[in-house]
Amino acid sequence: MFVVKNKLIIYNKNMTINELDSYFRSFLSIDELTGTDASLNGVQVENSADINCIAFAVDACMESFRRAKEAGAQMVFVHHGLFWGHEKSITGTHYQRLKFLLENNIALYAAHLPLDIHPLIGNNVALARKAGLTDLKPFGEYHGIKVGVKGRFQNPVTAAQVLECLGYDRAELLACLDFGKDKNITGAVITGGGESDVDAAIDEDVDLYITGDASHTVYHTCLENRINMISAGHYRTEVYGVQNVADKVSEDLGLKTVFIDIPTGL
Repeated sequence: MFVVKNKLIIYNKNMTINELDSYFRSFLSIDELTGTDASLNGVQVENSADINCIAFAVDACMESFRRAKEAGAQMVFVHHGLFWGHEKSITGTHYQRLKFLLENNIALYAAHLPLDIHPLIGNNVALARKAGLTDLKPFGEYHGIKVGVKGRFQNPVTAAQVLECLGYDRAELLACLDFGKDKNITGAVITGGGESDVDAAIDEDVDLYITGDASHTVYHTCLENRINMISAGHYRTEVYGVQNVADKVSEDLGLKTVFIDIPTGL
């Protein structure tokens, strides 16, 4: 029971799966990215109970589901869901995960690219701001849409200073390639699996490129083009969006939220 205008008005603290789906679609581009995003965004598994507690996690895995149940959640909201645009047999771990959700009447909601690209609370914007980038603009094209952001640092900074802003331990990174300027003026961000988009950063004269994954194949590309690149880990760069949505749900809807942190180191 809510009204989406300039402000969300809630009359109770229990919502159905359909009401929450409408709410999430009011600020996430679920429909607009259908056919572009490989993820099946939106409701992946429904439930039959009212929802007053939502667990937020990066990955749809059994550990997320177990801890959601322990927290009393009736829904798990994730960045990486269980369905990725192709048929998959309900066997093995896929069967066990679905079985657990159904037996415990827990819904599953996924937001992949819609959460990456959101201009206010998305993974890329959040990571860029935390790194100290300002004057953010869209960056990095994927199937005709810009998925990342680029900007400028207020003052020239070293890679070490950026890592300090992010709270990242260099020893825990997948890679930190110091092949460019000692002091960076511009930077670009694509969280998660954006390592190959370093080519776009090179084309746009970016000093420091920050992403999640690392790749052997881009090492010499970075070296020969004198660009700095931080591969901080897929998981580590994509915790921001789900945490921001959790905060928004708590503020807008008054529902209980819990963030389930399951770092993979990758």
